[in-house]
Amino acid sequence: MTVESLIIWIIVGAIAGFLAGLVVKGYGLGLVGNIIVGIVGAFLAGWMLPELGLTFSLGNPILTSIAYATIGAIVLLLLIGLVRRSR
Repeated sequence: MTVESLIIWIIVGAIAGFLAGLVVKGYGLGLVGNIIVGIVGAFLAGWMLPELGLTFSLGNPILTSIAYATIGAIVLLLLIGLVRRSR
């Protein structure tokens, strides 16, 4: 992985974390926390969705990456929210 691709993943993850925080209200971790969750969610979705056979394309690779990362961040925020509520 090159430095440029890593920077793109971080930017895409940050956007996805912000969008996931808007979608999943009440389970958010604040702006910085949601951005970190978005970055982790980007890596999670990049692995999880193709493994489940749920691949799609929005025509633009960056938009598709943001959509994948947002889905991963939403899943991750919901899981974190469930763990936090069970305590």
